[in-house]
Amino acid sequence: MGLRLTKDVRQTLLDENEGFTTSTYYKDKNFREQRDYRIEDGKLHVRSRGKTSWADSHFDDEWVADEEETHRFLYKHKDELIY
Repeated sequence: MGLRLTKDVRQTLLDENEGFTTSTYYKDKNFREQRDYRIEDGKLHVRSRGKTSWADSHFDDEWVADEEETHRFLYKHKDELIY
């Protein structure tokens, strides 16, 4: 993809890839995390689940990605998206 990921281009990619989902997994000595990404309603939704080494260590959080996080995601996954 030779496009510059301007704000308008990012929004077009989000709109054209409605329903796209993917996951990432990271594991380290005292930390593990699975992130599920989905494009819905023109926004990137993120769910992060995992465990740390602390006593109350499980987490399960969801949020809508900000512009910077969306930019990084679209750049990283540009070969999987329709444009």
